[in-house]
Amino acid sequence: MVLRAPAGATEAEQPPRVLFTNVHVFDGVNEKRIGNANVLVEGNMITAVSAGPIPADGATVIDGGGRTLMPGLIDAHWHAMYIGTPLAAVQTGDMVEIAARAVPKAEGVLMRGFTTVRDMGGPSESMKKLIDQGVILGPRILPSGPPISQTSGHFDYRDYQGIPAGNADPLGYWYRTRLLSLADGVPEMLRRVRENLRMGAAQIKLAAGGGVASEYDPIDVAEYTVEEIKAAVDAAEDWNTYVAVHVNTDRAIRKSIEAGVKTIEHGYFASDETLKLMA
Repeated sequence: MVLRAPAGATEAEQPPRVLFTNVHVFDGVNEKRIGNANVLVEGNMITAVSAGPIPADGATVIDGGGRTLMPGLIDAHWHAMYIGTPLAAVQTGDMVEIAARAVPKAEGVLMRGFTTVRDMGGPSESMKKLIDQGVILGPRILPSGPPISQTSGHFDYRDYQGIPAGNADPLGYWYRTRLLSLADGVPEMLRRVRENLRMGAAQIKLAAGGGVASEYDPIDVAEYTVEEIKAAVDAAEDWNTYVAVHVNTDRAIRKSIEAGVKTIEHGYFASDETLKLMA
């Protein structure tokens, strides 16, 4: 089969071409830079790196002036919907305010050289869509969806009047808007994980221990049982992905490892023995 471009195709429909000249290139693989190189980018793809001339008719030429080019950085722990919002605004504002604050932060992180971010909690799926469509500027986002917490856990932001709560009680604003998520017990955990996967999560984020930015739980507490964490791991692995956990104490880290968690976020108080288990 031979495929041919439509007769009406024009140069304007081709991806833009940019040729960087007079640059050194660090490729992230080799220890030494490629000196005095040229780099051709077509659309969003690097198509040629050479120490010799690169034919590039019609390309925009940028003289790098001897500077160094390198691959885009990856921020492995980012929060698109929290990063520009004070905690008080998270607790008292609304999603319009939070989204408005998040848009310039996404552009800013891209301009600092981070072309991919692993979003570790929050409803960033719509921001990802708008970035992918070119509506706003920002990095590639690997969303987690709302981070999942137990009652009294790191992402339980309900006020004191929210307790006691029954299964028939309506979810609060932050849970209805998917900024945060609550799950207690294996059945609820499975539901919340599957909801996040349904909405496009690239990985799942849980809180398996306390922290410093939460309302109720001290940093030294462990959260969720091994069975609850393992339920999340099993549901994520069924979708060929994994679970990351916010956790700090050695005991909580060990529980997470036992349950099959793939990445430990923070983990400040891990012992040497526990670190060996993670190796």
